[in-house]
Amino acid sequence: MPLAKTAHGPLHYDIVDRVAPWQTGSDPILFHHGIGASAELWMGWHPALADRYRLVAFEMRGYGRSHVSPADFTWSLDLLVDDLFAVADAAGLRRFHLVGESIGGTVALAAALARPERIATLTISNGAHLGASIRRVEAWRRQLDEGGVKAWSDAFMSDRFHEGALSPARQAWFAAQQEKWPRGSILNALGVLVGTDLTARLGEIRCPTLLLHPDGSPFIPVPIMAELHRHLPDAELNVIGRSRHGLPYSHADRCAMLLRHFLDARTTG
Repeated sequence: MPLAKTAHGPLHYDIVDRVAPWQTGSDPILFHHGIGASAELWMGWHPALADRYRLVAFEMRGYGRSHVSPADFTWSLDLLVDDLFAVADAAGLRRFHLVGESIGGTVALAAALARPERIATLTISNGAHLGASIRRVEAWRRQLDEGGVKAWSDAFMSDRFHEGALSPARQAWFAAQQEKWPRGSILNALGVLVGTDLTARLGEIRCPTLLLHPDGSPFIPVPIMAELHRHLPDAELNVIGRSRHGLPYSHADRCAMLLRHFLDARTTG
C-alpha cells in the first residue's frame, strides 16, 4: 500500500498508470478530495483521462487509509498544503496538474501560491478561496452531538445531491464512505476553513485554472466563484446545472471531459 511519510503520520495514495505508449510528455494529475469523500471519489473521472495522464489520488489526513490524528491535534491550511506536496514527492510528481474539490480546492489554491513552480494547471471543483463560517461549524457540531456521524452524513447528502441524481447503489456507496469519517476529523478539517480568505493573493496564481462549480451548492454560491474567476489572471469558469456540492461525483463524466478538453488545449506533449 503506497504511503507518503509526513511528520504527523503517513498518507495513503493510489496511482493509476494506463498511459498509452504513444502518449508522451504529459504532466501527471494529482487529486485532492474534500470532507466526507475519499480517494475513490475520482474513479468516475478515470475513463476520460487515463489514456494520456498518470493519475494520483490520496486520502487526506484524518480519514480512511491515511493517518487519523487525535481529535485534539491542531490542523492548519499550511499542514494540508505540506501533506499535498508530501504525496506528490512520494509519487514522484515533480510538476503536475492539481485538482481539488471542496476543502481540497482551497488547499489547491494555497498550494499554487506556496510552490507555483510545481503546478502546471489548477482545477477547482465546488471549492473556493473563502472558507467556512463559524455558524457552519456550530451546525455540524450540533448534528454530530445530537445524532452522531450518521445524522451529520444524512443531512450532508441532501446538500450534495438533488433527489434522484444518483442510482441507489451509487448513493448508498457514497453515504457509506462519508459515514466512516471520524467526528474529530470532520470538525478539525472544517475548522481549517474558518476565516480563510485568499483573495488578496489570487492575482499571484499565474497557471491556467479551470473552475467547475455547481449551480446549487448550499455552501458556495455562484457569485463567490464568479469573484474567484474575476481575480485569477488565467481562468475559465463552468457552472454546471442541476448539481449541488457533490458535483465531482454526481457529474463525474461531465467534469472529467471538461478537464480533458482544458488540459489538451492548454498543454502540449
